[in-house]
Amino acid sequence: MSTTSARAGASTTSPSAGTDGLAIRGLEVVYNNAVVALRGVSLSVPEGGFVSVLGANGAGKTTLVRAITNLLFVHDGRVRDGSVTYGGQSLLDAGARAVVRAGICQVPEGRMLFPRLTVDENLRVGASTRKVTAADVAAELEHVYEVFPQIADRRDEKAGLMSGGEQQMVAVGRALMAKPRLMICDELSLGLAPLIVKDLFELVSQLNREEGMGVLVIEQNARVALQHSNYGYVMETGKVVVEGTSASLSEDDYVQEFYLGGAGEAKDAYEELVARYRKGNGS
Repeated sequence: MSTTSARAGASTTSPSAGTDGLAIRGLEVVYNNAVVALRGVSLSVPEGGFVSVLGANGAGKTTLVRAITNLLFVHDGRVRDGSVTYGGQSLLDAGARAVVRAGICQVPEGRMLFPRLTVDENLRVGASTRKVTAADVAAELEHVYEVFPQIADRRDEKAGLMSGGEQQMVAVGRALMAKPRLMICDELSLGLAPLIVKDLFELVSQLNREEGMGVLVIEQNARVALQHSNYGYVMETGKVVVEGTSASLSEDDYVQEFYLGGAGEAKDAYEELVARYRKGNGS
């Protein structure tokens, strides 16, 4: 019995990536040829879709992003089995730059800005893989400043001197400068005030709706992720354990207990639920 099919509250019909979207099938990743980080992960992000991947620290979410963006080698990791395709083309043999040129861009966990460069210079980095004119870059910069007027007046200031929320706006803006067809947001809410998180997710949702940009959010903040995405996957110890429409996941007992505040700090109840869940799924 598969883990996902055992969940009563969640839909088991995965969205199809078709020929244009992101498709991950049976993905296994190891670090240092010893530590298995992903175990047979399969998921899809249709062209123009909005999908969330939820899970606690250590669930394998960041490894998943590294596999998609071809940055596993930086961390002594490699794909041992499975496939990652976008638009029907394999990404496993492409370099990280080629992945960006294919239309996939990342807003990395922790923002990863160049703190000594100005806001404007950080944004221009996002267009560095594209063959565009200076006039095109200037026009796209103004578009980003229209999207984020909070940083427009600070374009000549060092990015490292800005608040966490402003830095996250720069990180999203940098990704937009690459003109992505699919934006991967890794822990977009990390360390930010709830109001800033709300505004950022609403902006990403607007880009998804109005411009057709696909979105894959990797989040611990399940509540906000499920409010904005259409479909979701829950990862635990390197595996997808629950998947379904965002609406069905919001009603799922397991997701409510572990990710929407139901468990609280009741350690005994937590352990009992884990044991019952794993027993019911043959784990």
